[in-house]
Amino acid sequence: MPKKYAQMILQSLITLASASLGLVAALAWNDAIKATIKKIFEADDSLAGLYTYAILATLVAVIVVLVLSRVAARVGGEAAISREAEG
Repeated sequence: MPKKYAQMILQSLITLASASLGLVAALAWNDAIKATIKKIFEADDSLAGLYTYAILATLVAVIVVLVLSRVAARVGGEAAISREAEG
């Protein structure tokens, strides 16, 4: 098997493994955050708890994407989000 194909297969396996492990970690955090919000609001699946969870998850996602974008820009990669040119 040519070296080029071996590298492509290895990169695909790394990508797949990273995505799979990321999903497992996300599900673990999902359960932890839900349990924390249930404990704080002391109500099972309350509307306030669900909205709090949705807002918290959105804020965390935005912050992570912004931080990763800055890191990508520093190492010379392309960021998924770019800021407008500052005047």
